[in-house]
Amino acid sequence: MTARRLRTSAALFFLGLFGVLETTTISCMNEEGEAVDWFVFYKFPRNQEKENGATGLEYLYLDSTSRSWRRNKQLMNATKSILGKTLQQLYEAYAFKSNNTAYLLYNDGVPKSVNYSRKYGHTKGLLLWNRVQGFWLIHSVPHFPPIPEEGYDYPLSGRRYGQTGICITFHYNQYKAIDSQLLIYNPNVYSCSIPATFHRELVHMPQLCTGSSSSEIPGQQLAMFQSVQGQKFLHFAKSDTFHDDIFAAWIAQQLKTHLLAETWQKKRQKLPSNCSLPYHVYNVKAIKISGKSYLSSRDHAKWCISLKGAPNRWTCIGDLNRSPFQAFRSGGFICTQNMHIFQAFQRLILYYENCNQT
Repeated sequence: MTARRLRTSAALFFLGLFGVLETTTISCMNEEGEAVDWFVFYKFPRNQEKENGATGLEYLYLDSTSRSWRRNKQLMNATKSILGKTLQQLYEAYAFKSNNTAYLLYNDGVPKSVNYSRKYGHTKGLLLWNRVQGFWLIHSVPHFPPIPEEGYDYPLSGRRYGQTGICITFHYNQYKAIDSQLLIYNPNVYSCSIPATFHRELVHMPQLCTGSSSSEIPGQQLAMFQSVQGQKFLHFAKSDTFHDDIFAAWIAQQLKTHLLAETWQKKRQKLPSNCSLPYHVYNVKAIKISGKSYLSSRDHAKWCISLKGAPNRWTCIGDLNRSPFQAFRSGGFICTQNMHIFQAFQRLILYYENCNQT
């Protein structure tokens, strides 16, 4: 083969590689490295007694290929954990610097910072997508994830308390609605790359990326989403002008179901159970994970499910606590009627607070 033919073959090879990378299927991933439609995770609180070598990095997860919780094979700070596998796509996208791949990271507790800005929503998440599809990871972990330049790690601050999250794989045609929901979130974006090829369809995320958004923000907005494999989700987003508890004032009444809500029960920063409206919200007081029980004061997770026996069994995962202070913060929850997710979370509840309890 002549030198000219070798150069031509090499050029065609790299052109083909470029084309493959440009159309890579971005997806939520499980621990086996398989693309999944969605997953939820529950990271254990660290035992105060540090029994049995617990590190605060163990977790349960459930994905679209399973029917119940699975115990982790990898610790959460490992690149082979469920979050490590999923976020590896972010680091590959950052290294490749494709004009057809975008990402946006937001957290009110920025990595390597001890400060929390009340200027922004009490929101934590990550989006990665191309013009085919992508994923949205919503979680409760402060200071996570690191910026793409630094690769995967799990923060020390995320180990002490329980944490939850949900990852959903979406076709690109869902991102216009996600774009509108994020405007209401007013997220603290600390790392992003949204090439110009997306700016025609996505208006708000590029502005949030540069900190130049001047759009009028609604007080609240409800959106319906559908995952790549057809799982339906309902997303609640409220701005800081919606001055009320999102659980009692909106989610329970919209879904027409009594709710059991598990959020961080920090001393002097919690709301009592609420039975003043047609659909009630009861605070979960303790959970049980893998045989260990934990009070909600040890749990930084943020989720709710329909009360047992109630119609319309829902599970919602998000980023706001039931707190008088967070009634004035923006944030939201994404909800599904998937029965396996509902049953998985239902089995974790040890007991909850009735409205007549003090």
